[in-house]
Order: sequence, then structure tokens, then C-alpha cells
Amino acid sequence: MSPTSASPIAQRQRVAVLGGGPGGYEAALVAAQLGADVTVVERQGLGGSTVLTDVVPSKTLIATAETMATVGGASELGVRFPGGPTGDTEPAGAVSVDLARVHQRVKSLALSQSADVRARLEKEGVRILSGDGRLDGPHALVVADGPDAGERVEADIVLVSTGSSPRTLPDAQPDGERILTWKQVYDIEELPEHLVVVGSGVTGAEFASAYDALGAHVTLVSSRDRVLPGEDADAAEVLEEVFRRRGMDVVSRSRAEKVERHGDTVTVTLSDGRTLEGSHCLVAVGAIPNTAGIGLEEAGVWTSESGHVDVDKVSRTSARGVYAAGDCTGVFPLASVAAMQGRIAMWHALGDTVSPLRLRTVSSTVFTSPEIATVGWTQKQIDSGEAQGEIVKLPLSTNARAKMLGIHDGFVKLFCRSGSGTVIGGVVVAPRASELIFPLTLAVEKRLNVDDVAHAFTVYPSLTGSLAEAARQLHVTGQ
Repeated sequence: MSPTSASPIAQRQRVAVLGGGPGGYEAALVAAQLGADVTVVERQGLGGSTVLTDVVPSKTLIATAETMATVGGASELGVRFPGGPTGDTEPAGAVSVDLARVHQRVKSLALSQSADVRARLEKEGVRILSGDGRLDGPHALVVADGPDAGERVEADIVLVSTGSSPRTLPDAQPDGERILTWKQVYDIEELPEHLVVVGSGVTGAEFASAYDALGAHVTLVSSRDRVLPGEDADAAEVLEEVFRRRGMDVVSRSRAEKVERHGDTVTVTLSDGRTLEGSHCLVAVGAIPNTAGIGLEEAGVWTSESGHVDVDKVSRTSARGVYAAGDCTGVFPLASVAAMQGRIAMWHALGDTVSPLRLRTVSSTVFTSPEIATVGWTQKQIDSGEAQGEIVKLPLSTNARAKMLGIHDGFVKLFCRSGSGTVIGGVVVAPRASELIFPLTLAVEKRLNVDDVAHAFTVYPSLTGSLAEAARQLHVTGQ
């Protein structure tokens, strides 16, 4: 079937999508492309929290922080900024951030991206309803509140893609001014004097890294023995070393019990009785799925104990004709995964060619400075014997291009199957690791051999040269 041809099966189908984030709008685009009659119900704005309050805004903020970090290291490259308060030898002293302007740009870009998503859906003939929606049985959505309240959408196929919301602590309720969730940080207009970040997972680490680069003093509270406990241990160690060297306070093995505001300050009380004082506190302790009160149980859709929708590898739920995608499923909280789940759901439901979701081929990035990007099997799984693999790790400090750019921290790590040499995973810790991971993702997806990677030309000098060098070191003789 050609990519643009309508499916005879789809042309007889009505598709209703609850939630206009990546899982929802990508599903809608596929369904419309195949010829179905598609309606999307969205309460917040097209693109959902991914575009309006989460991924797009946070990565826009991080882009500014990345520029600040680059400027901060410019003196090593011979760059001077005369007139700075610390003279012409410290570039960072000559540069400051206008946080109100940064946040204005963040919000403007998010709204622009949301408008682009809406325009694309409308161009494809998708009907868009605004308001809080819920299932009315397995074959209908109703808009319960909002501009289009009272509308009812009958459907043959329903996709639930309602996302998630920041989890809060009982004794750390956000006020949007001093105690914040990651959705609220864009409303403050001045750089925090001292930001206490509670939670050292991906979100906490990213914001801690960003605000540190922007010039705030940051204290990062981790309940585990290191930051990013779910990531590659070597990568997390590098990042924590960088955090501490740049002046960030990292408080490990400490759980926040309570956060209180006292005028223009906040007090974070730890479980061992210690307290931390700051000007602001960002609570980043995970997310909860937006699945309560939307009619799932009544429609026969099973959810887990955590409230996530149970789905299989083609996004089917327990209710016939009802699919789900994105953070509300708890499969892998990435926008790219949500989008693929949504597409797979429609390909399957509308009779098109489809392959089940393969999480082993998903690449992900922690947008800290440096970035941490991973794909495939992990070293932990290889060390435990769950996967049979060989490992090579190369520091970037020996890479010629890294030296030219003043990059001192980071590495590339490549994993291949023992015996066959098939690439099964990798880790990159570097500036723009999110871009550098793609060759490894391609190798994992296409099951390339390390020699396939090693024999491909790389530019000299380049950071990708270290990927090829790692592959050469994993060469399997006699293959």
C-alpha cells in the first residue's frame, strides 16, 4: 500500500482521539491519511503538555542554558568579552540572562508549535473539539466541559492519549511562585537566587543543569546514592562530577519530607531532620497518568495499580476497539514513543501494515550539560548476564575534535553481541549526544555488525570518529 493511498477498511471507520499530544495527533494524522473520519478532543491545546508545558518549553530553556555554558567555557578557546564585571578574562562574567525574556520566548515558541500542529490536523480534515473529554462506553467520547461542552462523538475506534501530570508531595504543595512543578517554572520572571531541586531523575537533573548554567545557585536533592539512578552508571558518575565541579550542591541519599514557604524563601525538610533553605523549590518527583474520571473502567479498559492503561505491543487495551498511547500507558515516557504508539494503533486498527513496538530500538536523551544518550541493551543487563555482550568505552578527551571544542567530559560506549559482533546498544555522553546517538540507533535497529560501523567513513576530525573507533576495537576476527 502506498503511503498516501486510502484504505478501503479505514474509509468506513470513525476514529475518536482523546488527547491531542504526540500520541493523539500522530494517530489522527495516520487515520486521516488512511481515509478514516477523525475527531480529536483536547482540553489544553494541540500538542498537549509535550508542546505547551513540557518537552518543547524545557528544551527551549535548556537551549539558552547550553549557550550560557558554551560562553562560560569560551576563555579556554581564547575568546574574551571586554567590559565584563570580572574583566576580559572571564567570559561568564560579561554575560547574564534575562529570564523573563527567556520565558517569553519559551511560551511563544510553544504556542507557535501548537498552532502548527492544529493547522496540520485541519489541513488533513481532522475535526477538533476543545474541552475536557471522557469515554462514554467503548465507542463514544463526550466533551464534558469547555468550549465544545455537550458534544458527543460516536466512534468505531477510540484512542486514549491523555498524558500525565507532575506528581506532588503531600507536604510540598506547589503555589506557582516559590514552590513549583516543572509546568510552572516559566511563570517566574527573575532567576532564582538559590533553587532547591527535589528529585534527581531525568526532569530534576535537566532543570538543575539548566538553572546552574543560567547562573542560579542550585542544590539537587537525591533520594538515591547518585543522580540519575535509572541511567548508565558511568554516565551518571560523569554528570555528577560535572555538577559538583561547577558549584552545584548535590545532597545524596536524602528524601524530602516537606517544603514550606516563608515569604520570599522556602525551607526543605529532609527525612533525617536536616533542612535546606532556598529562594525557590522545584519538585520533580515523577508523574501520574491522567486516567482518573475519564470513563475507562465503565468502558472496560483495564488500568494498573499505578493508574496506567494496560496496552499490548500494538497499543490495544482490554476493551475491543479501544487503544491507548503515550504517558498514560506507562510504556516509556518519551514523546517519540507516544507518537509511535499512536501510529501503530491506527495502522493496526485500520488494517494497514504494522510491526509491534520494539523498545530495544528506542533512543533516549537526558538533556543535561553534557547530554546523556542511550539506545538498546544496557551495561547493567550485560554485567548481570541478562544479555551476552562485549563492551568498549572510549573517553572523548582523546578525540581531536573534542580537544578543539574544549570538551573534557564524556565518552562513547558501544555494546555488541558476543560471538556475532551485532551492535546491541550504546551510550554517548557529550554535548549534543542527542544527535550523536543516531548512528548507534540505526545500527541497533538494522542489526548491523560492528564491522559495518567500523568500515563506514567518518569525517576527521569529528566526534563520530570515536563511534567508529569503538566499533573497530570490537572487531570480531574470522567473521
